[in-house]
Amino acid sequence: MRIAKDSAVTIHFQLANTQGKVLEKSQQPLAYLHGGYGNIFPKIEAALEGQDVGYEATVDLSPEDAFGVFDPALQQTIPKTQFPPGVKVGGQIEGRDAEGNTRAFTVVKIKGPEVHLDGNHALAGQALRFSCRVVDVRSASEEEIAHGHVHGPHGHQH
Repeated sequence: MRIAKDSAVTIHFQLANTQGKVLEKSQQPLAYLHGGYGNIFPKIEAALEGQDVGYEATVDLSPEDAFGVFDPALQQTIPKTQFPPGVKVGGQIEGRDAEGNTRAFTVVKIKGPEVHLDGNHALAGQALRFSCRVVDVRSASEEEIAHGHVHGPHGHQH
């Protein structure tokens, strides 16, 4: 079966920076719903369109194609008194950006009475190289299509 809209695609992947440093590598296969559901970057989806099991691809992703450009406006400094006890560097909290949208922020530094937060993805602003091998392709179920993601092994469980 060839990869097309509403296919459940399973891949092994590796994500590296442009210098070749591996940032993430799948231990278990990753399953995603193909066809514009936002389960994987569009440029990767385009590279896999029409392919079959065994196909291997390497896709270079600009920051815009991946986790976005780094946005300094997503960095905030908040008084430590506004946080519960035990706030730690590396922790994630939910907050609101300047437009009032809910966003995950990472605590990047605690300096005296201030907590420094960053709402950018850790890989924002980086060009990346995504390599993958297709290990399975099947038709997605009606339920998977309705939910917009793959269920079962290596996909989302309900």
